[in-house]
Amino acid sequence: MKKVKIQRKIVNYINNQASYKDLEFLQKWLRKSKNIDKFNEFVKINYAIEYNLKTYDSEKTKKELLRLIQNDKKMQQKLTINSLLKYAAIFVIVFGIGAIVKLAFVNGLKNNPKISKNDAITLELEDGKIEVIYPEANKKIRDAQGRIIGSQKKLQLFYNSNTKPSKLAYNTIRVPNGKRFDIILSDGTHVYLNSGSSMKYPVEFIKEGERRVFLNGEAYFDVFSDKSHPFIVNINDTNVQALGTEFNISYYPEDSMFNTVLVKGSVKVFKKGNDYQTSVILEPSYKAEWGKESKIFFVEKVDTKIYTSWLNGKLIFKNTQFKNIIKKLERHYNVSIINKNTELNKQYFDATFDVETIEQVLNSFKKSYEINYTIKNNQIIIN
Repeated sequence: MKKVKIQRKIVNYINNQASYKDLEFLQKWLRKSKNIDKFNEFVKINYAIEYNLKTYDSEKTKKELLRLIQNDKKMQQKLTINSLLKYAAIFVIVFGIGAIVKLAFVNGLKNNPKISKNDAITLELEDGKIEVIYPEANKKIRDAQGRIIGSQKKLQLFYNSNTKPSKLAYNTIRVPNGKRFDIILSDGTHVYLNSGSSMKYPVEFIKEGERRVFLNGEAYFDVFSDKSHPFIVNINDTNVQALGTEFNISYYPEDSMFNTVLVKGSVKVFKKGNDYQTSVILEPSYKAEWGKESKIFFVEKVDTKIYTSWLNGKLIFKNTQFKNIIKKLERHYNVSIINKNTELNKQYFDATFDVETIEQVLNSFKKSYEINYTIKNNQIIIN
């Protein structure tokens, strides 16, 4: 079987999308120790996992992975490890990395899993308490008084709508590079958060007034229609107002330009004060873009798939400067990229990536523009 097809099956397994046939194939394929090495190397490069190869034991790795796959088949469940918690846990058990990270299976071991807060999805509650969100967990979310305000079901967080509060209480979710997370707000609005993003939002919207959330990073919003309560996304000094709408916003502070792309419905983009001279109404398939200091929105018709492909784990670049591509690669693969080739930064590229590893991505650029690079742990240096 071709290498890319095998890699796709591995990615499906990692992303909780493996079919029964995928599991059967992997079970047979992994019985060969040399394939365990290939699997191990693929995960290491693609997800920047570190471990000590001195204690590497191919047979133990094989037994552990085959056991996990067999359990998945028996339970007719898929493995949910978008954040690679389980794989990191496997590497702790099999390779003995111990000091790097301590993790446990949520429904298995007694010890609470611990990971660096820089690499974890975290939820900050109204009282300032910070909880780590483990992607394999199913649990209730409680406020400072112990009241249930929502529930987590693996990679989604659902909020209740039954307390009818008189004032707003906020939670803040933070999603690190290399991970994604979904939130369903108390009004039914579905928010998909991309890597390296955070959002502050009310635990429950009050009866009167607007529905306002605060975003840093990138998110796709599927807004529940409620004309009497406008839904507004605040991004620094800019606001995107929607009614029953689907749209994408990209607002990373380190970027020079920000944008919102409308997929369905209608949105109004405006600066603070809601001045009609600094506002624009978007129609579907249109993008509004602006800079940090700009009071003007540049509007153009676009292919929305380019801006929403991340929802399906893809990266699509159209006439994009390499310096901007680097930023997205860093967030998507959770790596650090140092580019010493200043001329390369100025080059524009068209490219689409799906299941490729970061090394394969770099090699594809190498084919069209001669570059040399080195990878050490999760840092990449381009010369």
